[in-house]
Amino acid sequence: MSVRARIDVELQNLARLANVGYFIGLHIRFTSPLFTFQTYDQRWIDHYTENGYVLRDPMTAWGFSRTGWIRWSDPGLMDPFGLFKEAAQHGLNYGATVACGPIKSRTIASFARSDREFRDEEIEKIERTVLRLHDLSEPPEALTEAQIEALRCIAGGDRFAQAAEKLGISESALKARITTARNRLMARTTAEAIQRAKDNRLI
Repeated sequence: MSVRARIDVELQNLARLANVGYFIGLHIRFTSPLFTFQTYDQRWIDHYTENGYVLRDPMTAWGFSRTGWIRWSDPGLMDPFGLFKEAAQHGLNYGATVACGPIKSRTIASFARSDREFRDEEIEKIERTVLRLHDLSEPPEALTEAQIEALRCIAGGDRFAQAAEKLGISESALKARITTARNRLMARTTAEAIQRAKDNRLI
């Protein structure tokens, strides 16, 4: 099973526990996650995004300062902007957040239910799944020289035929290099692969 398929299986398992959705930011670097998955109601996602709530979200601050898990109802959590009350108006009545990984590549994931608090064993199961997702999505430390050359050509604006001629290989060989680079970077498209390679200073 491919890494992407394994990630999809883990996400399906999480969806069964969080009946009104989740947000997962994997390997947050320079404030931006390498991978983002979210299944909250689109109206809440839009409201959250339009109002820039990520800067006010208690779970953002908690996730960058701690690792482990916490319920949104924890009395020690400060929510001066009333974000949890607004979330509840969109059906996110109960929630929990998990944070893991080093500060330079932190993963923060939040999960919500409409009907009841998450039980301890459910949160512990979620935490184990988030840890697996964090490990599965670990960015590669390097690409092969052939993959780097191929991505650099395409990033520079060459079409496949031009890039293949420049590198002295067939077009099918070039496409094979691009495909292996995409798989290594867990990217769906070549453009996404190029961006991820740049973000991780691989090209």
